[in-house]
Amino acid sequence: MSNNLKVPLIIRGQLIEDYELEFGGRHGGVAFSTPDVKKYVDQLMLSMPSKMADLYTLKFADIADFLAELGERLAFKRNEHMQAAFELGRSTSGLSESLLRDRFDLMPLMFRREQVYATAERSCGIDFLEGWVDQTGAVHPGTTGLVRAFGSRAVHVIAGNVPDVSAMTVLRNAITRSDAVIKTPSNDPLTAAAMARTMIEIDPNHPLTKHVSIAYWKGGDEKIEESVYDPRRIEKIVAWGGFNSIKHVTRYLQPGIELVTLDPKLSSTIIGKEAFEDGVNLESVARRIALDIGYFNQEGCSNSRVVYVQSGTDEKGLANCARLGELTFQALQKLPENVSTPHKDFDRNLKDEIDSARMMDDDYTVIGGRSNEGAVIVSHESEPVDFSRILGCRVANFVPIDDLDIAIRSVNAYTQTIGIFPEALKTELRDRLAFQGAQRFVSIGGNNLLSGGTQRQDGIEAIRRMCKWIVDETGDPDFIESFAIAEPAMENA
Repeated sequence: MSNNLKVPLIIRGQLIEDYELEFGGRHGGVAFSTPDVKKYVDQLMLSMPSKMADLYTLKFADIADFLAELGERLAFKRNEHMQAAFELGRSTSGLSESLLRDRFDLMPLMFRREQVYATAERSCGIDFLEGWVDQTGAVHPGTTGLVRAFGSRAVHVIAGNVPDVSAMTVLRNAITRSDAVIKTPSNDPLTAAAMARTMIEIDPNHPLTKHVSIAYWKGGDEKIEESVYDPRRIEKIVAWGGFNSIKHVTRYLQPGIELVTLDPKLSSTIIGKEAFEDGVNLESVARRIALDIGYFNQEGCSNSRVVYVQSGTDEKGLANCARLGELTFQALQKLPENVSTPHKDFDRNLKDEIDSARMMDDDYTVIGGRSNEGAVIVSHESEPVDFSRILGCRVANFVPIDDLDIAIRSVNAYTQTIGIFPEALKTELRDRLAFQGAQRFVSIGGNNLLSGGTQRQDGIEAIRRMCKWIVDETGDPDFIESFAIAEPAMENA
């Protein structure tokens, strides 16, 4: 691995390569150099919103054409910028090399013409993105109403757990005709820049190219952030990140800036008693649970961490739960390498907790966890381990329960996805789980595989939130004027 890795600053089609500052990546200790954003911060921000007018010279078909060409040029084998991002990611990412390569191979598919149209239609409606849409039936009698979705000037503080986030941000910015300053993370500082460099190679003066800027700076640099998070320069902050990161951004909120948070969530699984009935293939259930745990090496918010198993808590029930845990661990070890592998940077604190749990054999059965292969920790009571919030690296906690209410009460606003078996149980529980705060329900095995094209994320419609929804209302003059004329007083009877 080179010791002189470079991450450029890209401002509206201009590539800046005076690499003055050095930073360390989040994994592997690799360092990379970047330009000093403080020197360019005034150029980085789009000071006048009227400069977004060039985006509105484009038809949606023009946007789809550009994105389709971008997708073709992002093909890993032909794109040296994506190859460089992958090389850096091998050290900075939490994904092992085979998983990371798979994500880079699949990213161009996000920009296919049919995918662009489907994303736009399901998220906002192309008619609203393309022009003014008559909403007369929804407004006060005597008026007509038109609505249009306009893009916004936004700073995107993106996550780097999977490189797809960079592609998603570029795609969403283009679809909404927005202006993006993308702050890249230390565990993936180069993927978004690779995409922007490819856009420059297609056309440096194209409106979509001119409204994407990519910058890395260390979070907390007040000289940069006080200039960036300014309501005269931006209207939205789209922030992916942990508690501390989101809390840090909120210090800059004031009237004129809206925060759209895509903060980390925790996901889980509920297995009904039907899994242990005669005729059910328990190995099939285990393989599907293993997918929910192991996909992306458990780096995603949608990965299951805690599995509630309605096995019962008597001796037979605990044995059934342990058997399902054993089968799941075996299935984890057999997952294809483009889906999951032993974790390359196993959490040392988590390893210590696993070793401690192994010694408490009256309370837990620990399967695996000797090295970096992952583990299943089976509780002997209906409570998760007290370190459940740090579960990762393909480590899950199986919790035996008698009553499904225990699983339901575990859900809160931090819960994202819940995989449920069988399907009938999903239908039975989904309303109650939604009241508790859960945001997505899937068939087991589908936590990371199923999206349904709904364009909803973390309980919100993120792409709609990126837009400004503008209204034009026209009233009948006589109707309006009638409110200015007092009704004559009624004569006494």
